[in-house]
Amino acid sequence: MTPDALADLCLGLPQAVETFPFGDETSVFKTSGNGKIFALAALAGEPFTVSLKCDPEEGRALREEFSLWITPGYHLNKKHWITIVLDGHVPVELVEQLLRDSHALVRPRVPRARPK
Repeated sequence: MTPDALADLCLGLPQAVETFPFGDETSVFKTSGNGKIFALAALAGEPFTVSLKCDPEEGRALREEFSLWITPGYHLNKKHWITIVLDGHVPVELVEQLLRDSHALVRPRVPRARPK
């Protein structure tokens, strides 16, 4: 996955915005409805990585399966975040699904209409 492909995928999700609260080198993708972060990436970083919010049990299983390429979230809550090295060892389809899942964990919920 390339930095451009990652940014395009993030920004293609509902209400997603890119911000730079930690400086120009780190892209932080949030939902505009509530400002919650779902992905962080140094798009010019070596190695190229992305940090994503993840269900704790799923994160544990992924870290076991891809121990060299998926680690606890770098400078983040290690229980709820993972960092993925995007060098081709983790399938792109899995990265894309994890990104969508991360977004789903933080996206604003639409209130349901109450029956009258």
